[in-house]
Amino acid sequence: MTSFIRKVKTKSGATAVQIEHKHGRQRIGITHIGSAHNETELKALLAIAHEKMHEGQISFAFEQEADPDICLEKSYSSLLWDALESVYKGLGFEDVNDPIFKQLVLARIIEPVSKLDTIRVLEGLGLDAPSNTSIHRCLRRIVERGYRDTVSSACFRHTRLCALTLVLYDVTTLYFEVPMDDEYRKSGLSKERRLEPQITIGLLVDSSGFPLEIQSFEGNRAEVKTILPVLSGFRERHKLVNITVTADAAMLSAGNISELEQLGYHYIIGSRLAKTPYEIEEYLAEEGAQMKDGQIFDSSMTVTIGGKRGKRRVIYQYRKKRAALDLLNIEKTLAKAQKIVEKKADIKRNRFLKINGAKREINEALVNEARRKAGIKGYVTDLDIPAQQVIDAYHKLFQVEKSFRMSKSDLKARPIFHHKRDSIEAHVTIVFTALAVARHIEDATGMSINKFIKLLKPIRAGIISINGTSYPVKPKIPDHIQTLLSSLK
Repeated sequence: MTSFIRKVKTKSGATAVQIEHKHGRQRIGITHIGSAHNETELKALLAIAHEKMHEGQISFAFEQEADPDICLEKSYSSLLWDALESVYKGLGFEDVNDPIFKQLVLARIIEPVSKLDTIRVLEGLGLDAPSNTSIHRCLRRIVERGYRDTVSSACFRHTRLCALTLVLYDVTTLYFEVPMDDEYRKSGLSKERRLEPQITIGLLVDSSGFPLEIQSFEGNRAEVKTILPVLSGFRERHKLVNITVTADAAMLSAGNISELEQLGYHYIIGSRLAKTPYEIEEYLAEEGAQMKDGQIFDSSMTVTIGGKRGKRRVIYQYRKKRAALDLLNIEKTLAKAQKIVEKKADIKRNRFLKINGAKREINEALVNEARRKAGIKGYVTDLDIPAQQVIDAYHKLFQVEKSFRMSKSDLKARPIFHHKRDSIEAHVTIVFTALAVARHIEDATGMSINKFIKLLKPIRAGIISINGTSYPVKPKIPDHIQTLLSSLK
């Protein structure tokens, strides 16, 4: 079948523009585009006819004598914005009902910049960008109207029920380049080994890494004192029971575990080993006994809470790969300690170094104990399930670590340009919402959010001007991009 454009004079004197379809010499159909009453209308109808013939791509084929004035007014990544916006709506974040908040969230995924520079990003997307004043008004609304609670509730509704039976918790720190502490930004134990004032962020995610709850704390707040407020907020908002929380050894304290038990949470928490567990010592004492890769010891430990003694289940596992890494680090630390003993290096803190007055020596007992513990990891839990299931659940903590890496690198979570607590909290809410959108896209497409942005951003729509009349031009979407977008549905 072939098609061509024809112009036909009508009885009224207008010029009808039509697309005639033929099969060989047989006419099989006519598509009427419209009737023009002057040259400008005629050229516009011809452009529309060419767009229909070329599957959305305007192809201009004017008569030879015509010399139209054609220029590109602007182009923009409408496909990228539409894709992000559809995910934002699909997650239920439209409940916030604030267009500027949505623009700040999605612009942060495309290009994480300052709030002022976000205006440039939005204008480059062909959107009506808010003013700087409107953006800062939005930041105030985020806190005053409790947008974070709304977003957290939408995240909870979105996540799968089976994923909620296990939630993962971890903390990170965000530092500020300011000279002095205040009541919020305080110097503390930094994850990035920084000395500047910082805040502490606690993040709760489901077993797939999808964010559920976030809270910020003073920079000098101990990690063990963050988990209960976050869990309490999560529990109170959603009225949940029978939830298992997983956290690393930094969250472990007798008081924390007791609180978790009183609140009705199940738990899987990493355990620090002060010494080689008794069961493993007994096993190794047997002649010719050697640890096997993946070997598990299911035991218990005695704890004292409120003057009462009790037992908790603890699982130990030996991994050959972990042992190799532990031994390598032990030898590096021992080598540094030996240099200090030989006075070839200045005195620095070293766990294998023993100093008694002017005498420096290696703590051989501590070195031997560290070597015996190499490769052994402990897990404390109240669950009566197979030990391997406990270990597998704990190792899903990499999901919350991945979310932190995304928020810090891809979304640049550090609130560099914010100084007051409310504006910092608003910024954290924007990053939290953007993280939810990004994690959903990664889970649905199987590719990183950076790669997703790079694939869609070059596919641009535009506005073309023909003799002063503007016409929208739709982008041509390759098949593999269509498949990618389909996966988001």
